[in-house]
Amino acid sequence: MAGLPLSDDYPVRRPPIVTYLLIGASVTVYLASPASQLALWYSNDLLARLCSQEVYLLRWAAIPAELLSGHQLANPTDCSGGDFGKVPWISAFTSMFLHGGPLHLLSNMVYLFVFGPCVEDRLGRLRYLGFYLATGVIACYGFALGEGPVTVPLVGASGAISGVLGAYLVVQFRSRVITLVFGVIPVRLPSWVLIGTYFATQYFLYISFALLPVESPPTAYGAHVFGFVAGVVGGLLVYRVPWRAGARLSDAH
Repeated sequence: MAGLPLSDDYPVRRPPIVTYLLIGASVTVYLASPASQLALWYSNDLLARLCSQEVYLLRWAAIPAELLSGHQLANPTDCSGGDFGKVPWISAFTSMFLHGGPLHLLSNMVYLFVFGPCVEDRLGRLRYLGFYLATGVIACYGFALGEGPVTVPLVGASGAISGVLGAYLVVQFRSRVITLVFGVIPVRLPSWVLIGTYFATQYFLYISFALLPVESPPTAYGAHVFGFVAGVVGGLLVYRVPWRAGARLSDAH
């Protein structure tokens, strides 16, 4: 990514409650997970902690092989507690609120905090929530279709947030965003430059790893690409089409 966004110049008309709730839910889930050292109810023993983390991810993360087959993996782990029941399609929702570490969580939440309020304001709270969840699910299944029946757990809100970025291009194309370029230099950039750079980078990495003989890339670039495309298409359908129809009706009167 070329830079880290800090704020945009779109003045929201009402508090972005849904965006704040999504951020709060993601942070809370992470702090309550075995990956967080604040979750004191998990064992402090390293091996037991790792086992708890493995079972936690197998239970709540999206696993492409399960999404494609519709069935839970048989005997996925030897750790205690691994005899849980799982409905694969539900994991496409729960995986959006899981994160692998504090940096993963922080980077996702920064993007959601900057770009989410505008999209929520333009789409409306309920439509925005449905849009966020839908693009996240599409990103999960798109990643699964692209990677095939791999068993690596998929976690993170990146697919849904990529959908928010795609929708942002539709609903607020002309905004400018204050961005830390290379992590230190604040620059005011057009939103389409920042978001366009993001998509181009994710698409390039997705195609590059697809050509390499590896089972699965270290980052789910495919989920980012599918989420972004779903966000653009969904933004056009949810926002632009009703808006244009309303404009024509107004003109007629």
